[in-house]
Amino acid sequence: MQTEQDISPDPLATRRADPGFTLAELIVLIAVIGILSIMAMPSFLRYYQAATLKSGAQQFAALINQAREIAIKENDNLCVKVSSPTQMMYVRNNCTTGTAWVGAGTDAAGNINLPPRISVAGPSAANSPIFNYVGSALPAATFTLTNIETWLRKAAEEKS
Repeated sequence: MQTEQDISPDPLATRRADPGFTLAELIVLIAVIGILSIMAMPSFLRYYQAATLKSGAQQFAALINQAREIAIKENDNLCVKVSSPTQMMYVRNNCTTGTAWVGAGTDAAGNINLPPRISVAGPSAANSPIFNYVGSALPAATFTLTNIETWLRKAAEEKS
């Protein structure tokens, strides 16, 4: 004789829910991640632009210091001249009639490539700084560095 305990209840009625997420929960999660990503994009692009420019400025300063070190080492005058927006060069004696310094990091004409995505505007050749044999430079000069990836800047401005 069967008792109530022997009769198994409906397997669907007492069965636990399967572990995991439902499709609706996954869609909501993906939507939230997408919205947060879209909101964070302008900030990320501004950070990327600033970091690229800061890195380029640090590398440019290192190139200026290298010119000073070469002038001291060679016991001669060395001019730092911008030859194109993405290149600079060191010129011996003076910037207008001197000869290009050719060495490590230069091409055959003496041009030094600036960091990628960075352009520079500097003084004219006549006003470019010249390092002397003790490492001091005259005249004082200002170089302006710019990140040339304008498409990132435009995208960041449009989204913010």
